[in-house]
Amino acid sequence: MQSTQLPPFSIRIFLPDGDPDGLRIIEKSNWTGIGVVFTRTGYKAALRRDEFERTGVYVLVGSLDDSSLPTVYIGEGDPVRPRLENHNAKKDFWDWGVFFVTKDMSLNKAHVKYLESRLIELATAAKQCNLDNTNNSSQPSLAEADIADMESFLADMLKVFPLVGLSVFEEPTQQDTSQHELLFIKAKGIVASGYETTKGFVVLKDSQAVIKEVPSIDDYLVTLRRDLAAKGVLVESNGHYLFTENYLFKSPSTAAGVIQALSANGRTCWRNRAGKNLKTLQTSNSTTT
Repeated sequence: MQSTQLPPFSIRIFLPDGDPDGLRIIEKSNWTGIGVVFTRTGYKAALRRDEFERTGVYVLVGSLDDSSLPTVYIGEGDPVRPRLENHNAKKDFWDWGVFFVTKDMSLNKAHVKYLESRLIELATAAKQCNLDNTNNSSQPSLAEADIADMESFLADMLKVFPLVGLSVFEEPTQQDTSQHELLFIKAKGIVASGYETTKGFVVLKDSQAVIKEVPSIDDYLVTLRRDLAAKGVLVESNGHYLFTENYLFKSPSTAAGVIQALSANGRTCWRNRAGKNLKTLQTSNSTTT
């Protein structure tokens, strides 16, 4: 099966404190941007970095007890430090954050407002998180050249986010399904289809899911199904749930569990048209390459 080869790039991660879980400075090849990842516990110590005094866009990440999805807040600052100081005092949910500035101080207020707006737009569409933002950020008026520059900057940011453990901006609706072998689940009167990618497992629009959950279902799956119903990804239709859009799950097992309303092994549940399960397909692929 033919696949599209993405251009390679390199990432440099610098640990100023020598702690892999602490402050991280991230740079990408052929990019003027700098990413700064910090924890809430190490926030005060991280403030000595001069990157906090620059204009940038940031994302705060945490969780809430009543949801299986991460909670994020997206904002901008000129510079970022006063805004982050305010959130450190007033927002309780977040555990860590990441912000992006430039090496040459080329970002201005309008640029980061544009980036903030686009990130909110992407996170809203992907439905992979709960947004703590109360209002959508309107895009500022930018010259055509500035928009092109910011879209290029955004594309590089989106390549960095998964590397720091933040995958809430991925929307699989634009993926070409001809590049992947379709897999299916047929059980309890429902039919679902999807495919595996390097980012996780995509369940396709119009797939069906069981409504009634078995008593032994994992609490995480119960909460995730509730989250997806609340976001309109799952809607009731003719005695079952229906996926209203393509949705990216972290794994085949999570996808299979949501669909069948029980804890499941996605490697054995998902099968191709010939009836071979995903585990068999993966094993045969690894022995032939």
